[in-house]
Amino acid sequence: MKGLGLSLAGYLRGTAQGQVRPAAARAAIFVSLGGGPTHIDTFDLKPNAPVEFRGEFKPIATNVPGVSICEHLPKLAQCADKFALLRGVSHTLAAHDLGAKYMNTGNRPLPSLEFPGYGAVVAKEMPSPADLPAFVAIPNTPQRAGYLGVQYAPMQTNAAPQSGKPFAVRGISLGRGLTIADVERRQRLLTDLDTAFRGFEEPGGLIEGLDEFSQQAHDIITSPRAREAFDTSREAPAIAKPFGEHAFGQSCLLACRLVEAGVRFTTVTFGGWDTHRNNFQTLKEGKLAQLDDGLSALFNTLAAKGLLQSTAVFVTGEFGRTPKINPNAGRDHWPRAMFCLLAGGGMKGGQVLGASDEHGMGPASEAITPDAVASSFYHALGIDYHKEYHTNTGRPVMIVRSGEFIERLFG
Repeated sequence: MKGLGLSLAGYLRGTAQGQVRPAAARAAIFVSLGGGPTHIDTFDLKPNAPVEFRGEFKPIATNVPGVSICEHLPKLAQCADKFALLRGVSHTLAAHDLGAKYMNTGNRPLPSLEFPGYGAVVAKEMPSPADLPAFVAIPNTPQRAGYLGVQYAPMQTNAAPQSGKPFAVRGISLGRGLTIADVERRQRLLTDLDTAFRGFEEPGGLIEGLDEFSQQAHDIITSPRAREAFDTSREAPAIAKPFGEHAFGQSCLLACRLVEAGVRFTTVTFGGWDTHRNNFQTLKEGKLAQLDDGLSALFNTLAAKGLLQSTAVFVTGEFGRTPKINPNAGRDHWPRAMFCLLAGGGMKGGQVLGASDEHGMGPASEAITPDAVASSFYHALGIDYHKEYHTNTGRPVMIVRSGEFIERLFG
């Protein structure tokens, strides 16, 4: 189906005819595996390929018949029914920055335009409660507001929670003896100053954005709901334990709490996947175990709390890695083949879509493009990815400039 930018009458008519799928998700979690994780050693193993391609790791069966993943991801193997695995995702941008921009916006980068990341679009299309940030990044994110403007930029925590400890987020947690009364007094002073100097300001997106940030910061810092949502130490030990004590797992726990509280979009960044050297040692000595803890607990906790279908989850790096092992026991940048994981929001778990060839060099047949994955992610959130925005120069730009959602992903 083409764009969903319909009139009310058209929408109701389409729903009656089964053409319009009501939005299943009301929030999203985006997990960014910065550096480019190897596909062939994680979710797309090639056990029958020559040794210089297949590497050291063995496949293990998942709880989905016929689907295997890496032996070092046993917990994810046991919850594979909760997510869809996309293989043979492919593009041509082998530089970290360009690949990350593509995978974090769904639009191939242009020198003349900065596209908004998924979180900025969701913040614009799905307003959040006033006492919660719409878009939170743990601890940071490559996603930007782009041409949408600063009012849709992420609130970055700049740190990850620590197991069992209250999480102090600058601007939300009250520290150093600061009380709510202190904040209220400062807010009144700022309001008086704003009123006094308003006549000297020219109207513009930056000032409007900063005004919104100021008001939202006040609403959030005085909100018990926000402070409780960010405090992972409040989570029941039985729920918190599977996430592990490492930063990635605790970040995934925080993402679950934020979704449960009502935050619309949360990113979790887990870097260190740029394994040009000692690929197998790096993965065995921590990366895969942490990924296994954090992601499996994320999927299982969302499901246990009844939040998985109402939360669209997207896991990706910026590209895959060379199927052929280099002389340094590493793998280099390889955008022609990579994986993505998708879950929730009406996306059917327990399935594999797409495939790479026998050596993991590229798609076995038709490639899955980042644009199609982006369209599917937005479709799961009920966002019309054909919708046009306008830049500050009046240029019309669709949310996703090319590609359609993957129908099979939705069962």
